[in-house]
Amino acid sequence: MKFTYKTSGVCSRSIDIEIENDIVKNVTFSGGCNGNTKGIGALVNGMKTDDVISRLENIKCGFKDTSCPAQLANALKAYKNGQV
Repeated sequence: MKFTYKTSGVCSRSIDIEIENDIVKNVTFSGGCNGNTKGIGALVNGMKTDDVISRLENIKCGFKDTSCPAQLANALKAYKNGQV
């Protein structure tokens, strides 16, 4: 399944995600810190969605209440809850 998640509270505008059999196959951020978001995408490629969520959901960016990694976790939670 491929879907786009609109982020909130971070520099990136959206995240394009591809999931197959509950495994993250591809993640691409639109906007944000280019090297960091490419790194996040590369690191989570091949991981189970639950593992990505548990590792990324509480990461903060500076004084913000969220981060690009946390937004990816939110996107995966929405996917698992059938909200995308």
